[in-house]
Amino acid sequence: MTNLDLGPGREFDRIRRILGTLGPLARGVGDDCALIPEAGGRGTLVVSVDLSVENVHFRRDWLTMEEVGWRAAAAALSDLAAEGAETIGVLASVGAPAESPEEDLLALMAGVGAAAYEAGGAVLGGDLTASPHWVVDVTVLGRAERPVTRAGARPGDGLWVTGALGGARAALVTWRQGGAPTPEARHAFVHPTPRIEAGRALARSGAHAMLDISDGLGGDAAHLAAASGVMVEVNLERVPVASAVPAVATTAGLPAAQFAALGGEDYELLVALPAAFGSEQAARFVREVGLPLTRIGEVRGGSGTRFQLGGRTVALPGYDHFA
Repeated sequence: MTNLDLGPGREFDRIRRILGTLGPLARGVGDDCALIPEAGGRGTLVVSVDLSVENVHFRRDWLTMEEVGWRAAAAALSDLAAEGAETIGVLASVGAPAESPEEDLLALMAGVGAAAYEAGGAVLGGDLTASPHWVVDVTVLGRAERPVTRAGARPGDGLWVTGALGGARAALVTWRQGGAPTPEARHAFVHPTPRIEAGRALARSGAHAMLDISDGLGGDAAHLAAASGVMVEVNLERVPVASAVPAVATTAGLPAAQFAALGGEDYELLVALPAAFGSEQAARFVREVGLPLTRIGEVRGGSGTRFQLGGRTVALPGYDHFA
């Protein structure tokens, strides 16, 4: 598998330079997971890794240690969902301050284990070291009969999203303003649910391309468009908005849909489905999975992304780790 094209951003500029340095030593880079065909053509081993760093991805005055572990594992497991894979298990490497109570480490690992179990897997191993601050690096293993990458979207596809967006951002903005998030917003941030069952159902429904929303709708739609070589158009008025969003969006001076679309770490799935997938098929998905599925746009010929709200074009940058 060749390396996939990536959307814009400093983080991805650095990845492109890394790929240039590695040359033929790297392959299949740019998707949510590494895909390794199993012997005998029985399926594909799906592998991903995700890093959580204290005061970058989480703060301990906002989260309990068990929530830190859950959130770190869930972020990695979400990549399996984006491939339409089932979970095998996780490996967790933890950097812990030497003076930290052992109870904190045990609570963190309890959170990792709980997230793995809920996703259908188990903790398979890991590593432990001393560190100046908490670091949690989670590797996930899964299996898929037909992995769904970012690269298969076609002109004419509908663009759909699971669940509702913006809850995690509502919590983050509220904390940064010195307030206390609503219970719903806090839950969205600290306890995201990897959409494993939804990803598998969408793969069975013929999904052409899929990824999880971790860097915001703008950034992740751009990645899908770049990898697939298409144009993605999104009507923000169709974006499903978490109930915690409107009040926080008003304070921020933004329309609720735009606020929600700017937020990352919702870990919902953005998926390109064939034109034949319509309201009847979406209703069947909702009955089977118990999760909303909303059409928010279309895939066109061309390149890049276009976001519209109230008849005007809106700029929608994704999250940039190095901004």
